[in-house]
Amino acid sequence: MTLRTVAETGSTNADLLILAGEGAAEGSWLRAERQLAGRGREGRPWVSPAGNLYASTLVRLRQADPPAPSLALVAAVALEEAVGHFLPGRARLKWPNDLLVGEAKLSGILLERAGDAVVIGFGVNIADHPDLPDRPTTSMTAQGAMVAPELLLDLLIDSVARWIGRWRGEGLAPVRARWLERAHPIGSPLTARLPDGGAVQGLFDGLDADGALILRLAGGERRVIHAGDVFLLRES
Repeated sequence: MTLRTVAETGSTNADLLILAGEGAAEGSWLRAERQLAGRGREGRPWVSPAGNLYASTLVRLRQADPPAPSLALVAAVALEEAVGHFLPGRARLKWPNDLLVGEAKLSGILLERAGDAVVIGFGVNIADHPDLPDRPTTSMTAQGAMVAPELLLDLLIDSVARWIGRWRGEGLAPVRARWLERAHPIGSPLTARLPDGGAVQGLFDGLDADGALILRLAGGERRVIHAGDVFLLRES
């Protein structure tokens, strides 16, 4: 494992993708105290003031590895485990890899692939959180946990290495089981905004064997969601 910390950069994911192309090894980590062009899923900007955690790591895919998209679940359970040291039992996972406290988003994870390299970027609201128009947000400080980014990263590095080892050695099953254990309950009402612009509402009905989201629709049929932006709905 190698870790490099910089005061400021555009995006740790973008930088690590470049380093991956130059031959960086699996287990490389890059942390920035601030990002000027941080990004989330679907090209959304990720507001990146000082005091939060912005870090990316590199996984080199091997022929016998489980499907690469399932690394989204690996990253999620690793981050929940690390954050759980400071907010025990309070953070819950939302498909595929957001961490929530109540209904408020605490963190985001972005995976990007180039060849055999998968870069996993973590953004955790520690000291500050943005005001977003479409979803509530929170920070660890707002939840009563004053944490240094360096301390959280130390725990996250260990957790990521452990869960990648299990993913490689045991397959997706233990990762999927842990994800379900730490997610919102079966039956939670969700809406999924799909890549084609449509939306589907239903009740959370678990994950399939490959980690895709299963929704039970109003008519009782089950819909498998492989990609989309998922929101928890308040029950009326």
